[in-house]
Amino acid sequence: MTVDEQSVFERRPGPSHARRVSHARRLGTKANARLTSSTALVLLVLLAIEGVTLLRVRSLLTLHVFIGMLLVPPVLVKLASTTWRFAKYYTGSREYREKGPPPVVLRLLGPFVALTTIILFASGIVLLLGPTAWRSNMQLLHKASFVVWFAGMTVHVLGHIKETAQLSTRDWVRRTRSRVAGSRSRRLLITTSLASGVVLAFATIPSVGTWLEVR
Repeated sequence: MTVDEQSVFERRPGPSHARRVSHARRLGTKANARLTSSTALVLLVLLAIEGVTLLRVRSLLTLHVFIGMLLVPPVLVKLASTTWRFAKYYTGSREYREKGPPPVVLRLLGPFVALTTIILFASGIVLLLGPTAWRSNMQLLHKASFVVWFAGMTVHVLGHIKETAQLSTRDWVRRTRSRVAGSRSRRLLITTSLASGVVLAFATIPSVGTWLEVR
């Protein structure tokens, strides 16, 4: 065997290397799934509270706005994690191709839910902080987008409820969190998003009084 042949042979990945690469790929998709599910659970709890405020939104407007602004950073984390999976799959990433796409209905519904979520939150923020002259149009858009968003979100939640139930707490339980690398970073990201949401909520609460006076 020549020196060059020996060098090529030594650099050739063996079965153990292939297994490590395959394992790393699975960890990448599992890490994304854990982040998405953990964030989804946080959003479900906060959205349930937000839903209660809709029963008496006039008297609970301050709480409605507080929870709404608190939701913004976690919603951005959720959008980022799902967009990452979408982009990786459709750009041909092998690890995400091996994992496979969601069911067709959920795959088609995903962009619609993301778009209506952005419209719902953006219209709410503009309604609260934007010019008074815009408020009539923004209020109509906010209410209409909520109806459409709620319908799509209901199907979305039901379609992912099993995965969320299975994965959402695994980064937070000592027994399972070490099985997929990066659990500390994912926990930190979620807690930071919640802390940022609290800061944002307290910063915007004073605007509620002004909005009520105008109204």
